Amino acid sequence: METADLSHHISRRFNEDLERVRSKVLAMGGFVEHQLHKAVTALVEGDSTLGESVARDDQQVNNMEVAIDEECSRILATRAPAAGDLRVIVAIIKTITDLERIGDEAEKIGYIASRLATMERPADKYREIKHIGRVVSDMVHDGLDAFARMDVEAALRVARQDRLVDEEYEAIQRQSITFMMEDPRTIRRALDVMWVVRALERIGDHAKNISEYVIYMVHGKDIRHTSLDDVERDLRAGAAVEPLPPAARS
Repeated sequence: METADLSHHISRRFNEDLERVRSKVLAMGGFVEHQLHKAVTALVEGDSTLGESVARDDQQVNNMEVAIDEECSRILATRAPAAGDLRVIVAIIKTITDLERIGDEAEKIGYIASRLATMERPADKYREIKHIGRVVSDMVHDGLDAFARMDVEAALRVARQDRLVDEEYEAIQRQSITFMMEDPRTIRRALDVMWVVRALERIGDHAKNISEYVIYMVHGKDIRHTSLDDVERDLRAGAAVEPLPPAARS
């Protein structure tokens, strides 16, 4: 009986550890979302101060990643999780790496925004960047929401959006090259725009990665090098293995 009570106590403490770490991941994600929003706003509105603040605050993202990584290492060392619980820890470590890289890309956009703020804004006020920035921001938000709810369907929807981001990225790149060829005076600004949309495209990739980790956590299936059509077909056919225990999903 005492052994059973001890096992229950250990299990409860482990679930508390997992929930605490997951909450920290979502807090980090919320901060990164805010950084991305500020970076795009700084560019579109020509706000040099806001752009500089994004670059300055990136260290907070790095600190969050280190703290969560250390917490995960402690759990691995002291709890020795197995099966579904181990997948959760592995996925969390991967997720915070992608969140940190999203923060890095937002920092780049912030720097460029502060520089472009010294120039006259184009007539369209960076309309294309504003649109792709909104799509990418939604991907990050929805990916984190899928992570919080362990929602596989939502995660798949986020992953599918990455193709739209890639198409918009390529269209803006082509447009920028055309501008540079037609008027060499636009080269500096066009290059900066290309760097910004490249950063946004990468953020979309990282959001897609986070959504893929959700599927890995819930179903134990690594889909990184699998077409989404095949993933959906396999999941519907029950080909995914070892679903996540209910305790880890709570």
